[in-house]
Amino acid sequence: MSYIHLDRVSVEIPIYSGLDRSLKLSLFRSAADTGLLRSAGGTIGRDRRDRIVIRALDEITLQISDGDRIALIGRNGAGKTTLLRVLADVMEPVSGTIKISGRVSTLFNVSGLMDPELPGYDNVFFAGGLIGISRSRLKKLMPDIEAFAELGDYLRMPVRTYSAGMMIRLGFAIATCIDPDILLMDEVIGAGDTHFVDKAIRRAQELYKQSNILIAASHSPTLLQGLCNKAILLEGGKVVSMGSFESVTKFYEDNPWSAGTAPQQAAE
Repeated sequence: MSYIHLDRVSVEIPIYSGLDRSLKLSLFRSAADTGLLRSAGGTIGRDRRDRIVIRALDEITLQISDGDRIALIGRNGAGKTTLLRVLADVMEPVSGTIKISGRVSTLFNVSGLMDPELPGYDNVFFAGGLIGISRSRLKKLMPDIEAFAELGDYLRMPVRTYSAGMMIRLGFAIATCIDPDILLMDEVIGAGDTHFVDKAIRRAQELYKQSNILIAASHSPTLLQGLCNKAILLEGGKVVSMGSFESVTKFYEDNPWSAGTAPQQAAE
């Protein structure tokens, strides 16, 4: 049985010392009266070492079980990607506990992991290795990657010669070479023509059927609606609402509240 349990998990991102001191002081003085300043990207305050930080996740508590297919909903900066990175063990929380049972695989946009000077074929092994796919497995999966990406002879050319759409095609083909218990998906389709987007949605739907738990963030309502039975609404690093996909998306659409004023809605 697969599950994900989060208990009061918080993530803080330091504003590093290289930032102009006057800007750091200005940011903090703006929050001096309340201790924390709510923003689209979290809250600004000081940590235990007196550093100025952005709290990207604020005491998140979740219970996710087999069969849950969850859409992460919220504005840019609400905490969706940070939550996925914490679950993928890419980022560490500053407080709280995380318990996960099951093999976790990530379906993130891996285009940014590619070496622009390497050919497409070499980047299959380079980027694939960075997300945890073995070289031997990638060799076996190469025909499928070639067929899905539909790049032909461009796979022998440096990826710096690729268009944005071609990069997305190759990155998506690499990222979908997985067999997960728990699948984390973050804006993997991006740019692309209608043919590729439709094919990517079909691939994602096939992939999620192999997993016990799916958690997905995407700006494509069609993709999320086709994949998910539940949703979590995040705002300022907090869980505002959790329940059925239909109820949470309707709540989001019906409540155009500003950052920091969102009411808490109990999960269904």
